[in-house]
Amino acid sequence: MKEEKSTFEENMKSLENIVTELENGNLNLDESMKKFEEGMKLSQECSKMLDEADKKITILLEQNGSVEEENFEE
Repeated sequence: MKEEKSTFEENMKSLENIVTELENGNLNLDESMKKFEEGMKLSQECSKMLDEADKKITILLEQNGSVEEENFEE
């Protein structure tokens, strides 16, 4: 079976939940370490997703062999 990739938003929500659990201080040392490891993996995955999105945006903005950087406005 193929494992579905989580979205950036799902990963961020999971990371927020882990941070909340760690901040509450109700976990023992082993549980805290497992949550910390899980959080680090999620953080790395989110960082990778942001890097990939940045590369895609750069490619889309590329014109005539040069990249024109533009500020993102909401």
